Amino acid sequence: MSFESIIGHNNIKNQISKSINLDKLSHAHLLVGEDGIGKSILARNIGFKILGKNKDMQYVDLVEWHIEKSKSTIGVNSIRTLIEEINKKPYEGDKKVIIIYEADKMTTQAQNAFLKTIEEPPKNVTILLLCENLEVILDTIKSRCQIHKLKSLTVDEMEKFLKINHPSLSLEETKVIVAFSDGIPGRAEKFLFDNNFKNIRNITLEILLKLSKVGTEELMKYEKKLSDQKENFKEILTAFLSYIRDTIIYKEIEEENIIINIDKLLSIKELANIFSFNKLNGIINIINDTRENLDRNVNPGLTFQVMLLKMQEV
Repeated sequence: MSFESIIGHNNIKNQISKSINLDKLSHAHLLVGEDGIGKSILARNIGFKILGKNKDMQYVDLVEWHIEKSKSTIGVNSIRTLIEEINKKPYEGDKKVIIIYEADKMTTQAQNAFLKTIEEPPKNVTILLLCENLEVILDTIKSRCQIHKLKSLTVDEMEKFLKINHPSLSLEETKVIVAFSDGIPGRAEKFLFDNNFKNIRNITLEILLKLSKVGTEELMKYEKKLSDQKENFKEILTAFLSYIRDTIIYKEIEEENIIINIDKLLSIKELANIFSFNKLNGIINIINDTRENLDRNVNPGLTFQVMLLKMQEV
């Protein structure tokens, strides 16, 4: 894959390309975005472009630095080893690129130890730090980097991504995957190959269908199923919202060809008969409140329990 053929992130690609062509590229960059959005692919291809390479392969002067196995943070000792590597002269040419994955896992001490190198790296060394959580990066680090925030891909870009990488998908399958991906290519890949996401779709739909039919005790059995998937809470809430969105659309205009979950059409029709518009909008508000609570790291089990109770009472 060439730098230019990467789908999405056009502003960043254009900015980087222009800076490289004018020989004005900053020596340190922070690439920020959700897991699966394409930071790694973009960083590697920036590296290839800096080094003047055309093939996607391993190069001695493209150093990819990962968190050590069995460790949850990047500590000072690891950073000192990295600094030694950065200070080694390029091997193949006159440039060197360092990609640091999960840079937001650096401890405060490690970031402070890395500060001088970020500020004044050796000549012709470019450092790319990849992270999800910009808030934990020290201001002193951020002020010395050019920051690039990767945005979710548009619907058209996601459809293009799936067409190129998974050409055998039907239009119906593509619609569902695009809806669940939230513009994150990596999430689309998980949806395709991880059965957890199929389970999430089935569980969330089952909950909506049973909300008005079962008692509280039986409904609470679903709390454990949701909690078991707590690491995928964004996908859980997206699944709920996609069904609610489809139900509202079907109730309003009964137009089947714009239903996202077209493979669940019979269930969408059933939901349209079960819920009023007021109840559907109430559930949307509950799901949005749940997302805020989970983003704040409120206990997932308790959060899902409260969500289910409120959804049944709405």
